[in-house]
Amino acid sequence: MARRKPNILLITCDQWRGDSLSAAGHPVVRTPNADALAAEGVLFARHYAGAAPCSPARACLYTGLYQMNNRVCRNGSPLDRRHGNIALAARALGYDPTLFGYTDVSPDPRYLSPEDPLLRSYEGVLPGFTVRQLLPEHQKPWLSWLAARGVDASSGFPDIHRPADGAGKTVTNAPPVYSADETPAAFLAGEFIRWLGEQDAHWFAHLSFLSPHPPFIVPEPYNTLYDPADGPDFARAESWRDEAAAHPYLDHAVRKQKREKFLPGMKGKVRDFGEDEFRVIRALYWGMISEVDAQLGRIWQAIKAAGAWDDTIVVLTSDHAEMMGDHFLLGKGGFFDQSFHVPLIVRDPARRKAAGMRVDRFTEAVDVMPTLLDLLGATPPAHLDGRSLAPFLGGDAPANWREAAHWEFDFRSIEKGSAERHFGLRPQQCNLAVMRTDKFKYVHFGGGLPPLLYDLENDPGELANLAADPAFLSVRLELAERMLAWRAEHLDQSLALSALTEEGVVGAPATLPRI
Repeated sequence: MARRKPNILLITCDQWRGDSLSAAGHPVVRTPNADALAAEGVLFARHYAGAAPCSPARACLYTGLYQMNNRVCRNGSPLDRRHGNIALAARALGYDPTLFGYTDVSPDPRYLSPEDPLLRSYEGVLPGFTVRQLLPEHQKPWLSWLAARGVDASSGFPDIHRPADGAGKTVTNAPPVYSADETPAAFLAGEFIRWLGEQDAHWFAHLSFLSPHPPFIVPEPYNTLYDPADGPDFARAESWRDEAAAHPYLDHAVRKQKREKFLPGMKGKVRDFGEDEFRVIRALYWGMISEVDAQLGRIWQAIKAAGAWDDTIVVLTSDHAEMMGDHFLLGKGGFFDQSFHVPLIVRDPARRKAAGMRVDRFTEAVDVMPTLLDLLGATPPAHLDGRSLAPFLGGDAPANWREAAHWEFDFRSIEKGSAERHFGLRPQQCNLAVMRTDKFKYVHFGGGLPPLLYDLENDPGELANLAADPAFLSVRLELAERMLAWRAEHLDQSLALSALTEEGVVGAPATLPRI
């Protein structure tokens, strides 16, 4: 019997670290609803974002292309209209992909009037999505919903995320004015559940939660759920000055981060937080993870109540991760694992053989699009950089799987030019690329900035740069050559896999995955 067309639920959280998941073995964080999904699906424990921050990370996730090909370098970098994406591909398969949240995709300005308001924000919608509930950074739809519930939301964003007791000049776990039933995640989950009740055919929904993205604040009981004294030591040098001295990029990153970006109204630099303050922030971050996990539980129950659980493929992941005090940093970017290692759980009710398994092979954000297409019975376009994870769901190890994870980070600043001035580089030179194997991590910088090499077996905290050590010169050369080969293999293949002959087009189809 042919399989009924499955539903698709693609959930992205924002800034969720891959280690902060109890199913992944975290010693403190508890995520029972994500764990329940993993028990019915497959946990990909070594999954990595392709880029950072939000727009570049999501471009990799949505297009199946590395940053070197999709060229979304920063928030605000337009996504070339020629690229296909998961929403357009799903639409071509008969779905109406519906968005709850945001996608942070800047439209191609070459096809819009210079006066079009779409060109005044990087928070555009990925082509192909029907928007049911948009929730951009200003969070106005959520704020008006709060006001309708009798909550004073007049402070707006980001001040709504300050402690309700007026504290805010010191790090505190005091709760905000809104309750656990009134968070942005609760709002979006409710909107999805209401929409779910309207569906009478197969559906494709994308829930894009902001949590656990800063500001770092969370209502009761999650604000006190974790003891700041608990948890592992931070991975970092003895002082922020020692950290900054390790590399010119780190010196720039550590010195520039401002507290107000993460805790509204707070003055000073992140680097000057004390150990106790970093621990309070980390406990709040873990509480934010547990809060969004509770909303996942609501969603699972709603789908089951609708009788759709056995027909629904669920993908749970994050766009990128969070430094959370490691290396005296908060936020995302750079090259450390903490910023790029993200969760990935895939659950397909038609593929139960590997249910509850953990995969420790390297997987990447670019694998999500081809995986979903494969699970829907479509052939992923040959030019995509990612590969389908469907064989893992059947308990098989695909042949010739990658032996390293790769990601890129572009630190240009087109609008302000701050990084360019600081390093004396052109925008095209403000970038880095990472190759991470089981044993080593190699970081290659543009613009003549020195490379980095870490022995991950003996230095998992990435504190000792061995790039200039003669004893590791051969390792550095090998990884540099492997990175060059990786880039050469994955240069844009959208037409290079086709050829025009007397018999017409041969090779991979020359059509884009668009409608």
